Amino acid sequence: MKHIFHKGKEGNNQTLLLLHGTGGDENDLLPVADMVDPGASVLSVRGNVDENGMNRFFRRIREGVFDEEDLVYRTQELYNFINEAAMEHGFDRNEVTAVGYSNGANIAASLLYHYNEPLKGAVLLHPMVPRRGIDLPPMEGFPVYIGAGSNDPICPPGETEELKKHLEEAGARVELFWEKQGHQLTRTEIDNAKEWYRKHIRGE
Repeated sequence: MKHIFHKGKEGNNQTLLLLHGTGGDENDLLPVADMVDPGASVLSVRGNVDENGMNRFFRRIREGVFDEEDLVYRTQELYNFINEAAMEHGFDRNEVTAVGYSNGANIAASLLYHYNEPLKGAVLLHPMVPRRGIDLPPMEGFPVYIGAGSNDPICPPGETEELKKHLEEAGARVELFWEKQGHQLTRTEIDNAKEWYRKHIRGE
């Protein structure tokens, strides 16, 4: 998978896995990584699916309806890539926190739905429920931050609450932050994610 890797500062063993939204690329969330943890290593990945010239991490049938077969395949592709990248770049595979926006948040959530402890934590910015009707792996105490917009036309509040419910029923510790905005990212949302990360990932 096409990606960028930046080695973090000496003494910081954290790696941020950056997953862009539809139409974005591996450069989009680099400023977000600098805000959340400027000393962490960064693995920023470009989705392998082309939808009318827009990069995505998996196919969809139409707006809000995922191609589940492709979602499962692409989730495995990303999971395997993270393992390979850890070996190639020499970062600690057990210290990887995903930061995903929109489509990137959905593939990050899908990792949690399909694999047992694939990450150290997850920052899901404007995510949807990746799949329904499946049993999730145990996530006892797994830290998840969800940033959502109360007026988001793509991810309505009910969708956000359903995702939170799924994750909590599997044992995850979910912090949900509501912004009075739509689908766009806001500075307040990222600032709150930074505080959550400092507490639950860095343990400060």
